[in-house]
Amino acid sequence: MATMKVSASHILIKHQGSRRKASWKDPEGRIISITTRDAAVDQLKSIREDIISGKANFQDIASRVSDCSSAKSGGDLGSFGRGQMQKPFEEATYGLEVGEMSDIVDTDSGVHIIMRTA
Repeated sequence: MATMKVSASHILIKHQGSRRKASWKDPEGRIISITTRDAAVDQLKSIREDIISGKANFQDIASRVSDCSSAKSGGDLGSFGRGQMQKPFEEATYGLEVGEMSDIVDTDSGVHIIMRTA
């Protein structure tokens, strides 16, 4: 199990505490800089509930709301190994089964929900 890679998609919501307060949909960071971490978490929690209940599709939501440029590919980050992602993100992804969705994960980039895809 030395160099096992995983694949994942994610939805990122940036907030005031994010290290880069800009994204493809908010290039000037106007919304991000007034979004509290709590508001970002609340938004992700309701998105997560919609996905679990079948009201929403992970890829569709990622392409609309994720603050990561991976939104253009439905949140798909492709495959990565240990040491390539921020530690909390990596640990959450490696802790998931394929097809499983994480709870809220906090990184320097913002708050995420992660779907392990392989």
